[in-house]
Amino acid sequence: MSAARGIDPRDFAPRLVAWQRKHGRHDLPWQRSRDPYRVWVSEIMLQQTRVDTVLRYYEPFLRRFPDVHTLAAAELDEVLAQWSGLGYYRRARNLHACAKQVCERHGGEFPRNREGLEALAGIGRSTAAAIAAFCFGKREAILDANVQRVLARAFALPRPRDAATLRTMWNLAESLLPESGLDAYTQGLMDLGATLCRPTQPDCLLCPFAADCPRHLDAPPAAPSPDPAKSARRTLHWVLLWARSEQADGARVWLQRRDAQGIWPGLWCLPGHDDEQQAIHHARQLGEVLEQRHRDPLRHVLTHMDLLLHPLEIRLRAHAIIADSDSAGRWFSLQQALALGLPAPVRRLLAADEAG
Repeated sequence: MSAARGIDPRDFAPRLVAWQRKHGRHDLPWQRSRDPYRVWVSEIMLQQTRVDTVLRYYEPFLRRFPDVHTLAAAELDEVLAQWSGLGYYRRARNLHACAKQVCERHGGEFPRNREGLEALAGIGRSTAAAIAAFCFGKREAILDANVQRVLARAFALPRPRDAATLRTMWNLAESLLPESGLDAYTQGLMDLGATLCRPTQPDCLLCPFAADCPRHLDAPPAAPSPDPAKSARRTLHWVLLWARSEQADGARVWLQRRDAQGIWPGLWCLPGHDDEQQAIHHARQLGEVLEQRHRDPLRHVLTHMDLLLHPLEIRLRAHAIIADSDSAGRWFSLQQALALGLPAPVRRLLAADEAG
């Protein structure tokens, strides 16, 4: 298909491939292998996460889980612990579930086509296409959010808002696929969307399509400054109950597993309360309060809001408690706690305490 306005579709792939080979990214660790396990892990980590952040987690994750069998055999808490700080924790649970499916259904071998990959947990069409293209040389189109933005700008198309417009863009993406140089073309789409064709402040002057990109040529004047009252982010305040019990063999900390929905789904966490009185009441249910002190508040940025965390450290003489569920809570040594899947700010608190 062709677009009414924009770049000549016949020129799009050759120009992108030439740009990627000269200016694209070539030293990312997952580019050094066609192993579908390594590529799959990188693709899942990169969903809604910047490359510089993923680079801090990718190699440590692979050292802990070097292959799909190791990942499938691990406990979910081990996986969440390695994922702690990457956010969007549903990805980690899907990663674990997918590893089990690969081992149980496919003998530890990833399917070699998009359709088979797409049937696995947490792998959508675009991710499946990327794995199939990079690892098995399949001629498949990708269309993640970055690629949608690139194509919408380059061909003067609306961003997909419904099934019909998304289908139109998929048809365009498939029609643009080159007969050769598929690796460089697919990587080029990723590189262009991530480094130049950004959602805001795109670097059009360095783009290989600047001369005829409608988005660049018809760029509207700067939008007026938004109303601060409308653009202000919501801030949610939590008092974190940091209950500590000193035992003969070391300190214990009380953690609860959070619900599968909401903020930090499925992670172990210091109990969060709306106010200090609720936190103190909870602490008294755990033991005799001996001492309490406020720790410095922490701000944690989420996608749509900020969390302002107020740790309340309470030392107590613990009652003998047998919790009937993980959501009710359990005592852990600091070493045990740090081996669990914890939210990043809670992990920093406990790690600093262990180091001190």
